Amino acid sequence: MKLATKRNGTRDGLLMVVSKDLKKCMPATEIFHAMHLAPTMQVALDNWDKVASQLNELYESLNKGHVTGSEVFNQQFCESPLPRAYQWADGSAYVNHVELVRKARGAEIPESFWTDPLMYQGGSDAFIGPYDNIEFVSDEWGIDFEGEVAVVTGDVPMGASIEQAQDSIRLLMLVNDVSLRGLIPAELAKGFGFFQSKPSSAFSPVAVTPDELGDEWADSKVHLPLISTYNGTAFGCPNAGDDMTFNFAELIVHASKTRPLSTGAIIGSGTVSNKQGTDYGTSIAEGGVGYSCIAEVRMIETIRDGKPTTKFMSFGDSIRLEMFDTAGDSIFGAIDQKVSQYQA
Repeated sequence: MKLATKRNGTRDGLLMVVSKDLKKCMPATEIFHAMHLAPTMQVALDNWDKVASQLNELYESLNKGHVTGSEVFNQQFCESPLPRAYQWADGSAYVNHVELVRKARGAEIPESFWTDPLMYQGGSDAFIGPYDNIEFVSDEWGIDFEGEVAVVTGDVPMGASIEQAQDSIRLLMLVNDVSLRGLIPAELAKGFGFFQSKPSSAFSPVAVTPDELGDEWADSKVHLPLISTYNGTAFGCPNAGDDMTFNFAELIVHASKTRPLSTGAIIGSGTVSNKQGTDYGTSIAEGGVGYSCIAEVRMIETIRDGKPTTKFMSFGDSIRLEMFDTAGDSIFGAIDQKVSQYQA
């Protein structure tokens, strides 16, 4: 099943059921009005046991062309599937990414990083849409994109088991976890974690149930390449299932160790990163699978050449993130954004 949130002037938008080929959609209003519920993504998740089967019936009818009143699906009219969420916790499941960052400054990663995931709690009150501009006052803050995969959960008890964590996964999405690299060092030096350096994230137009991926969803991982195109040029296509040290079930277990997670919690994978059989990875231009953020390129340049030469994003730069199934069809739609100057 594929779901989206259409922008309609309200905070939480309108829940839409989207056809498998991403060409048609249908609002879920009738299903929810019959239950006296608001037709939003969060309400659907809160009442998943009651509405999931009905949403899936609408989805199947939409795919067969049996629905009257459907409309053309336009990704640019979408909010992130959850325009705001109760929880956004982002892991760093690809230890290769962490290892690169530390090697660039001459530090080895602690052995515990291979057994205990990194995770930070991000701002979840103001996600931006997948086609919204990424707006900042200055482009001298080290603006970077981070291509990731995320899951949306149902309720997760504190101290959840792997099985409970797996069963809690309701939906999958792509993420652009925007980072301000120039602000990170000073924030981390305070010993209190990210805040200003982690602004609003954007998620793919469409969220899908795990069964949509078929065999490519296995071991709580998505085994497909994440395609990033930077300023119109191929930048990365690492496989999200390769080199993922901690799968999503393990990330959920980590997040729920000391607290329960409420329905609608979003757990991110961290930057998708493949080692590619080399010490540092290889760019697409050099025949590799490339990268999912600019920081990795700069780290490799630092390790190899002594200093980075690739610049972070400037006003006018664009990033597109997308994932395709084995038949070559887009699964989640695209995150397609441009950096622009914020005007109050």
